[in-house]
Amino acid sequence: MSTRTKIVIGGVAVGLLLMPLIGFWMSLLVVLGVPAVAYLALDPSQRRRLRKISRKELNR
Repeated sequence: MSTRTKIVIGGVAVGLLLMPLIGFWMSLLVVLGVPAVAYLALDPSQRRRLRKISRKELNR
């Protein structure tokens, strides 16, 4: 199983666990917002490196 798949499964699990506690829209915001904020917190060079690695994995 790839790292990306593990992250997606973990995000879905967190969303399902949070849904009864904070509601659907807030759990959706957490599941989508946390990775977006983490990506935006990277330096431009780190973002470039991350995009390059992702493209290489897709070409396998």
